[in-house]
Amino acid sequence: MSQFTRRQFLEDSLLAAAAMAVLSGGKLLGAEEKQSASPNEKLSVAVVGVNGRGNSHLETYSRRKDTEVTYIVDADEAVGQKRVEEVAEIQSRKPKFVQDLRKAFDDKSVDIVTTATPNHWHALAAIWAMQAGKHVYVKQPVSYNVSEGRRMVETARNHKKICQAGTQCRSFPGTVDAVEYVLAGKIGEVKLARGLCYKPRPSIGERGEYQVPASVDYNIWSGPAPVLPLTRKRFHYDWHWQWPYGGGDLSNQGPHEMDIARWGLGQTGLSRRVFSYGGRLGYEDAGETPNTMVITHEFPEDGKTLVFEVRGLKTGDLKGAKIGVIFYGSEGYVVITSYTSGAAFDLKGNIVQRFTGGGDHHGNFLKAVRSGKFEDLNADILQGHLSSALCHMGNISYNLGQEMTCADLKKRLAEVKSNENAGETFDRVTAHLTDNGIKMDERKLRVGPELTFDPAKEIFPGNASANKFLTRDYHKPFVVPAAGQV
Repeated sequence: MSQFTRRQFLEDSLLAAAAMAVLSGGKLLGAEEKQSASPNEKLSVAVVGVNGRGNSHLETYSRRKDTEVTYIVDADEAVGQKRVEEVAEIQSRKPKFVQDLRKAFDDKSVDIVTTATPNHWHALAAIWAMQAGKHVYVKQPVSYNVSEGRRMVETARNHKKICQAGTQCRSFPGTVDAVEYVLAGKIGEVKLARGLCYKPRPSIGERGEYQVPASVDYNIWSGPAPVLPLTRKRFHYDWHWQWPYGGGDLSNQGPHEMDIARWGLGQTGLSRRVFSYGGRLGYEDAGETPNTMVITHEFPEDGKTLVFEVRGLKTGDLKGAKIGVIFYGSEGYVVITSYTSGAAFDLKGNIVQRFTGGGDHHGNFLKAVRSGKFEDLNADILQGHLSSALCHMGNISYNLGQEMTCADLKKRLAEVKSNENAGETFDRVTAHLTDNGIKMDERKLRVGPELTFDPAKEIFPGNASANKFLTRDYHKPFVVPAAGQV
């Protein structure tokens, strides 16, 4: 893979083995035309955002026999031009480079857009692409806020476009088989799932005034977000930890595990109650999002609870998992320990069955593009929206929180009625922080309110303070359309 990141690529997708039917003149071929299509015809792909995960998208689509990268789009010209040369070494055609994604979308010959921009661009990039007649693959979280995700679903349906969320575990047998095992009742009744993001993150450095790289079109990079002074040392990636652009690891890594947990609990909608607490602990830096967090979602209609834990400091595992999901059943439990593997245990901790296997999530996307049926997707945009929204809801509770001593929080948790032993989880959290040298008797945590949510309307009824976080004030002209306007 030379200059590409092999690990990112392998995590994101495995190359498909067979060539697939493609298009002519920028339009999908009908069934009869596909049968007679030349194997040399390829789907034209524009990749938007190529500094991180988008790099693996380039690797995938430039090496497939049925696709060709025709546009590379990035607000950072230095990054984009470098990728142009790298892709040119792989495929016969040198892709065009543009900084403004609208220029690529205006080209009618482009069939597919994949996007791996910073979070605040995901929804609008996907919406604009679908409105321009393109099919879309969008990295998780699919949205920056709850409203954006619903607008993406509406756009896909209204414009009859295929939109795949980048929760690739839905195409990996190691995860699919584990979830099906849970749903089949093989560990008994399951009322609780726990998602884990135990991923140590270092400080991003002192908050200050830094220069935007000269190669970056900062107006385009900011897009839907306000154009603000740069306050972090590293321009790329560390936006994850600042609220105008990201939502911490709950929104970064979390949608993968949140998706699996919701899926295994059989939940096809959002929760009715959400509560969270946490803080940014262990250092003071330019970051704003919490690096330690516990979120609890309650689904009272089914008597199910989904708990999610974020730990950004050095930590051990829980039942063998750090980035994964645990399903607790009346007759055993299942632990998913990676994107591609997991195991089922009896109540004594003995392994009953192992699950393993990767897959081709991009191949599944292309299958749906060819069929024109979103039902063929393993991770339709609706699923991506719901799992991303659960993460956003946790951050909303956190942002509305107040500082509270650990002693007072422990008392409050003792009153929580849930399938989760909230006090026990809190004890594990504080023990972990103590192990990292944090004196918890001297610290306060931000404790959010328990928020009531209406899953049908996707609002917090009668709660203006919470509802304002469901959308944002957009930097014109980079405005995500309102409901009914997509």
